[in-house]
Amino acid sequence: MPQNTLPPPLTAPDQLDATLSAQGFAVLSAASVCALAGVSAADLQALEPSWNDLPPDQYLKDGGRYRRRRHASFEVTSEALQSMPHRAHWQPLSYNALHGGMQRWFEPMAQEVVQQAAWSALLRWLARVASAAQGQQTWFTEAHQFRIDTTDGIGRPTPEGAHRDGVNWVAVFLIGRHGIKGGETRVFDMDSPRGQRFTLGESWSLLLMDDTRVIHETTPIQPEQAGGWRDTLVVTLRSGSFLDEPSAKA
Repeated sequence: MPQNTLPPPLTAPDQLDATLSAQGFAVLSAASVCALAGVSAADLQALEPSWNDLPPDQYLKDGGRYRRRRHASFEVTSEALQSMPHRAHWQPLSYNALHGGMQRWFEPMAQEVVQQAAWSALLRWLARVASAAQGQQTWFTEAHQFRIDTTDGIGRPTPEGAHRDGVNWVAVFLIGRHGIKGGETRVFDMDSPRGQRFTLGESWSLLLMDDTRVIHETTPIQPEQAGGWRDTLVVTLRSGSFLDEPSAKA
C-alpha cells in the first residue's frame, strides 16, 4: 500500500451480497476474489502480461497521451460466457460529458486472454453476483483493460470526473501500480452526501459497484519515478442490452 493513503474498507466474502445491498458497493481483497470466483492467484497473474501490450487511446479529448486500452464484449450468465463480435464502445453525453456521444473503436482484447479459463470464471462469477441481486438473466458485459501512465507528467484514470457508466454493475480490478502517487478511489452515494475514499494497492483487489446507486472517480496519478503506471480491468454488466447509440439499435 502506498504511504499516506487510506486503506480500502474490505468486505468479508460471506458479506458481499449484504454489503452491496446496504451501501451499493463493496471492496474485496485478491484472496476473496480468488475464493469467490474459483480461480487461483497464479491463474490471474497469468493474465497480467497482456497489460504490457495495450495500444494508445486515440480518443482522449484533453490532449493527453497517458491512457492505453483494449476492449471486448460478452454475453454472460452465471453458467456461460459468449464472446460477441467486436463493437464500438458508446456512452451518452449524460453519462460521459467528455467522451460520450461518439463511437469509440478500441483495439480488441487478445484472444489468448479472453480464452483463458480464469477469464471465463471471473466474468461468470460477476454475473452470479449481479443475478443474486437482480434476478437470473443474461448480462451484456463490456471489459476494458486500462494502463494510465505518467508520460505527460500526470495521468487521469477518470478524465470525465465523478460519473456513472450507464449500466447496472461496475467492477474495477486493480492489476498493479508502479512508481506513482495518487490514484485515490472515491465512491459517492447518489442520493446523499455519504461517500468514501481509499486507495486500491493490492493486485487483483476489486471495487464492485451498483451503478444505479453510486458514482465514482479516481484521482490523477503523478510519477514518483520514471515510467510510472497504474493498470486496471474494468468490467461493466448491463441488463437487457448493450449501451448503444440510439440510431444503432435495431
